Amino acid sequence: MIAKEPNEFIKPEENNASFIYRFYLYQKERFPFLGHGLLVASFSFSAIAYSRICRGATGFIPWETYLVGIFTTISLFFLVRVFDEFKDAEDDARYRQELPVPRGLISLRELMILGIISAILQIGVNLFFFPKMLIIYFVVIGYLLLMGKEFFIADWLKKHQFWYVTSHMFIIPLIDIYASGLDWMLEGVEAPVGLVFFFAVSYMNGIVLEVGRKIRTPKDESEGVLTYTSMLGLNKAVWLWIGILFITFCLAVAASQFAGYGQVALLVLGCIYLICVIPAFYFLKYKTKGSAKAIEMLSALWTIAMYLTLGGIPMLNSLFFGS
Repeated sequence: MIAKEPNEFIKPEENNASFIYRFYLYQKERFPFLGHGLLVASFSFSAIAYSRICRGATGFIPWETYLVGIFTTISLFFLVRVFDEFKDAEDDARYRQELPVPRGLISLRELMILGIISAILQIGVNLFFFPKMLIIYFVVIGYLLLMGKEFFIADWLKKHQFWYVTSHMFIIPLIDIYASGLDWMLEGVEAPVGLVFFFAVSYMNGIVLEVGRKIRTPKDESEGVLTYTSMLGLNKAVWLWIGILFITFCLAVAASQFAGYGQVALLVLGCIYLICVIPAFYFLKYKTKGSAKAIEMLSALWTIAMYLTLGGIPMLNSLFFGS
């Protein structure tokens, strides 16, 4: 049990409200369903689109299949959030008391119940609409359970941040595999080879986001909050982010070539990369809070741009303009 700590962030009027209102406040802070839902819907659309483009299939999958699929992918990412709440509970209670769980807005027990309900609904809709997808689904859930237990080496992972991050990021391409499987697996064909590079881009996008959101100026560092600037120093942390972004760019170029996008995709991806690294060099020179925030924001924009470029926009172009 986590020790109760004095908490100046407690708001009795919120904590004593109905569960529905408390959950509304919780999701607004920790997992905004509208924003995350749109992002994951785009993520899923692009994975399916890239799969179909790579194997030369025309059109898109049935829209009812897509809608059931995005319910699963969005709720899977919500489960990741719930597991993180349990995993980080002790540190949050000690160092991040402003968060919903430490300040008593919502309890871990309530989140556990929501997680169980989500899993039951996921299994139910997949069993009803496409039981074949449960194969990939249970692989994702198995990996998520291992993450929740920190692969049974929690103390070692805490001392080795590189392995902690790289091991946890595999959940993103695993959910990506589920999303793309709504095409190739339900069609009963082999997954196109190019998906390997698409999944690699997904994996690296997760690391881009992870590093990008943990770059801060010295005065913005907080006790107990792990950041890459506090671990590596400002310059090394930013160069690490630039390097990871470049690796992701190279993988995205490879993925675009497998899809047959040609030189236009290379030009688009190159422009996106150059735009995204500008605030990083600005931060290296001036080390301002604003440029650190810009790196975080552009990490998210980079991720969206990668999915749109590799799958979303080419598929929409094909659906609406037939080219």
